[in-house]
Amino acid sequence: MSVFAHLVEHLADLLQPLFGASAAAAAIVLFTALVRLLVHPLSRAAARGQKARTALQPKIAELRRKHGKNPEKLQKAVLELHAEEKVSPLAGCLPGMLQIPAFFLLYHLFSSDTIGGEANGLLGHRLFAAPLGQRWTDALQGGVLGGAGLVYAGLFVVVACVAAFSYRLSKRMMAANPAAQVGGGEQMPGLGAVTKVMPFMSFFTLVTVAVVPLAAALYVVTSTTWSAVERAVLYR
Repeated sequence: MSVFAHLVEHLADLLQPLFGASAAAAAIVLFTALVRLLVHPLSRAAARGQKARTALQPKIAELRRKHGKNPEKLQKAVLELHAEEKVSPLAGCLPGMLQIPAFFLLYHLFSSDTIGGEANGLLGHRLFAAPLGQRWTDALQGGVLGGAGLVYAGLFVVVACVAAFSYRLSKRMMAANPAAQVGGGEQMPGLGAVTKVMPFMSFFTLVTVAVVPLAAALYVVTSTTWSAVERAVLYR
C-alpha cells in the first residue's frame, strides 16, 4: 500500500504544474490509462476470441440439440469443440480480471486513514471541490448543487453518456451477430434473456460510482470510457 501511495504521490507531483490542486485526480486517470494500456494486448486477443466464439455458435447450437438431455456429455462436447478450434471460452474475462487488483488498491488507499503507520496524506487531495476519499453520500451533505455534489453530477453525466454509447454498441453488435438457432429456428435456451440484459450492463457502473470513494470512482469512469472506445474500435 505504501509503495502504491508513493507512486500516486509521485505522479501527482509530476502533474502539479498542469493540474494544480487536482493533480492527484489526474494521476489516478493517468494510472488507469497505463493499466488499460498494459492489458490492451489481452483485450485485442479477447476481441479475436469473441469473434471466433460467435462463429462457433451454430455448432454449439447443434451440440445442444444433440446432447440437450445429457448435460455432462454436452459440456464435454462443447469443451472439445473449443479445444479443436483453439478458442478459449474464458479469454474475454482476462482483461477485466487483471484490472480488479488495481481497483481494490485505489479503493483501500483512499478508504484508509493511515498508511504504514502514518496519516494518509492522499485523503487531502481533491478533484475540484470534492476530496478523493469522499463518497457520493458524503458529497450530498453539502447539497446536490454544492461543489462536491456538482463534481459527482459531472461524473454521473459522463457515465450515463458512456453507458448509452455502450448500449447502442451492444445492440448493434447483437444485431450483426444474431443469436444461434437450434433446429426449427428456436433460440438456444437462456440466450434470449442474456441478449436482453447484456446491453444494460454498462448502466450498473452508475451504482459503483455512487458507493465507492471518489478516487476509485475516477478509476471506474476512466476504465469504462476506455472500454467503450476500445470495443468500438476492436469489434467494428
